[in-house]
Amino acid sequence: MKITFTWLALLLVLSGCKPEAQKDTMDFLETKPPKNRVEGKGFSIPVYDFEGLESLLHQDDEYTYVINFWATWCAPCIAELPFFERLGTAYQDEKVRVVLVNLDMAKMWETHLVPFLEKREMRSYVVVLQDPKQNSWIPKVYKDWSGAIPATLIYNSGLRKFYEKPFSYEELQSELNNFLKTKTHENPDHTTDIRSGTPGTGIQPPAAGNS
Repeated sequence: MKITFTWLALLLVLSGCKPEAQKDTMDFLETKPPKNRVEGKGFSIPVYDFEGLESLLHQDDEYTYVINFWATWCAPCIAELPFFERLGTAYQDEKVRVVLVNLDMAKMWETHLVPFLEKREMRSYVVVLQDPKQNSWIPKVYKDWSGAIPATLIYNSGLRKFYEKPFSYEELQSELNNFLKTKTHENPDHTTDIRSGTPGTGIQPPAAGNS
């Protein structure tokens, strides 16, 4: 009995030291099952069309959502991803959910997305959006979004803003702090468009030979 307890205690200590795994199950999201999954070593990421993902943009609860649209072929996106990861860790006790919405095409999953994620210990929620009807769903994310990425939507019950720009960590943290301070002071339907900074790249990957 003593030996069993000792091994159990050791396992608990080791598990407590292990970095938190990437969140690939969004159990808070009430939607239909994913249409597909991207599988890799240590992760299984859900793939949704926009209809399946849309409720993520309109959660009505006590959390503040930071939703970043990115792709592996988008250099500004890759540059700022560590900032979102850092933000999620720093605010993990503040009812903040960071969700990384990947826009890679299906033919890039095995060659680009899986290797990219396997090299990193992502702790944020990661989901793939696969929906070719871009002209339909882009304005549903935000009415004036050009489709350029990186792009980020931050919202909670009191405030909603869309940013078509890359972030530094300090900028991202400052914006989130504003949300946490003014959580219940504005109508959630009032969306502010923030377009300052360096423009992003188009939502489609560059043509072969131009990357």
